[in-house]
Amino acid sequence: MKDEQKRRAEFGDFQTPDELAHACCLKLASLGISPDIIIEPTCGVGAFVIAANTVFPRVKEIFGYELNSEYLALLGSRLSGIAGTDHVHIAQADFFDNNWGECLAATKTKGNLLILGNFPWVTSSQQGTIGGTNLPTKSNFQGHSGLDAMTGKANFDISEWMLLRVIAWLRQRTGAIGMLVKTTVARKVLVQAQQQRANVVDAFMFNIDAKKNFDAAVDACLLVIRFDPSAGNCGFDYTVFKDMNTTQGTRVGHRDGRTVGNLDAFDATIHLVGKSPQKWRSGVKHDAAAVMEFTRTPAGLLNGLNEVVTIEDTYLFPLLKGSDIGSNKEWRQKFTLVTQRSVGMSTESIKTLAPRTWQYLINHAAQLDARASSIYANTARFAVFGIGDYAYRHWKLAICALYKKLEFRLIGPIEGRPVMFDDTVYYISFDSRDEAEIALAQLNSDDIRRLLNSMIFWDEKRPIKTAILNLVDFEKVSGTVRQACLI
Repeated sequence: MKDEQKRRAEFGDFQTPDELAHACCLKLASLGISPDIIIEPTCGVGAFVIAANTVFPRVKEIFGYELNSEYLALLGSRLSGIAGTDHVHIAQADFFDNNWGECLAATKTKGNLLILGNFPWVTSSQQGTIGGTNLPTKSNFQGHSGLDAMTGKANFDISEWMLLRVIAWLRQRTGAIGMLVKTTVARKVLVQAQQQRANVVDAFMFNIDAKKNFDAAVDACLLVIRFDPSAGNCGFDYTVFKDMNTTQGTRVGHRDGRTVGNLDAFDATIHLVGKSPQKWRSGVKHDAAAVMEFTRTPAGLLNGLNEVVTIEDTYLFPLLKGSDIGSNKEWRQKFTLVTQRSVGMSTESIKTLAPRTWQYLINHAAQLDARASSIYANTARFAVFGIGDYAYRHWKLAICALYKKLEFRLIGPIEGRPVMFDDTVYYISFDSRDEAEIALAQLNSDDIRRLLNSMIFWDEKRPIKTAILNLVDFEKVSGTVRQACLI
């Protein structure tokens, strides 16, 4: 059983129900897609192959490729019971090793091409976790560099890599892609297609119920992209529909290198797009919560190792975690140890200013020195990140990146000390409460909220992003907001 679970995890093996495959093909036909050739590169037990054969009666050739020989045998058995399938060809192939150029060149028909199916729903990091090998040769194909690559932004969905290869097949051909994917993958692929200047004519996303169809707790869709090299690049706005039965959708697109989830709302508030008056920052990053975070108890400070700790308060600050901010909780007597006032600062002064704190760090040096992230290499011993003068101001506006709601909280000092956050919180800081309250009112104005919602995709794991927050010039909001705060 464990071997079967590992195999399903490694291959992202979510077999498409026949009913869903049929509905997808009907939707493609309703969009005017009428292929001469259909290729299903990872056909599994053949739901899309059989549905395409039924829905597209004029198709001249259908090719289904699959690595799993048992699935191919089952598909062969299913096809043998269907009349008129001589034009359907199935073969064993590994997507990552197969010579797709030869496969495309070998087709007898040279008309419209449809790439159809459901690629694996698994990421490269998940493959590494389970020791899987069902992935392409590792490369940072998304172009991340520096800290982004070090902290995991180079992780990618296998289906994203596969879809970008499929787009390359259609660079010189008229055709379409109809693929079931996670919605986050669909958006990334369309961004990459724009950057690669693919000859996209139009694109659509039709949301599906992944829980019902695949027992998967993700947001997923049927991604449809149409290509025509003779039409040139016709733009990369696309339409998102609630489901395959909905006729009115929301226009999504790309503006100045950013993806916008609601173009109408964005265009109506575009005068607020610019640069945030302050740079939004993330909270303290230390990757050692058991050592660096504490709870005040009747017995004293208790760390995550269940040790009672006696250290000076010189480097101790009240802590609100992302869950506290997102759930609107009050302070829970939490503290964090902040060893520097700015990134790169030496920590040697702790020895003399707070000797008990230094001894505590030395006692837990094994855990701190073993922190896995490469950002700690060549930095001061016991270093942290996400700190600067901004972290020590007493008044802050904070929002949790992980919670699916647009709610800013005003946070003041606790016990006379500035509050620190963990790295799932984004914030800006102020010297006075009045300044913070004015900014909060501006951020909560209808226009600012409308603009932010137009750029935030709430289905993402971390929907709130500094890249979005830092684009909003909230001080451009009508002066009536500021005046109301001063009354």
